[in-house]
Amino acid sequence: MSSFFAFLIYAIAAIGVVAFMIGFSYILGERHKARFRNEPYESGMPLTGEAHIRYSAHFYMVAMFFVIFDLDAAFIITYAIAYKELGWPGYLGILVFIGLLLAVLIYEWKTGALDFGPDGKKILKAMPKNKITEESMK
Repeated sequence: MSSFFAFLIYAIAAIGVVAFMIGFSYILGERHKARFRNEPYESGMPLTGEAHIRYSAHFYMVAMFFVIFDLDAAFIITYAIAYKELGWPGYLGILVFIGLLLAVLIYEWKTGALDFGPDGKKILKAMPKNKITEESMK
């Protein structure tokens, strides 16, 4: 029962800190009525162009690869820290994990997802046909 009471105190304290920070920032925050203040993304400056910019599909591919391999590095580092406690089952688990990583990397390489040069249009050709892919192929 005491652990539940401790959790309840912690939850109330966390909610109190959040409410205090939001309320205090509202009280102390600046309020401006400048001409361009409510325009998106420009922080009060005059607009310089369209707010909705279309990014290349390569940008998203690089971002996804980064997230995937960055998280994988975090898992491998975590294993490396605790390798003595995990023993052989942990070693076999990380081998399976690295094997899956290599399989995904080989698949991406074979499908051309890692080609970022002039031949990068192979990725778009492999995608299903729709309005966005048709426009990007021009």
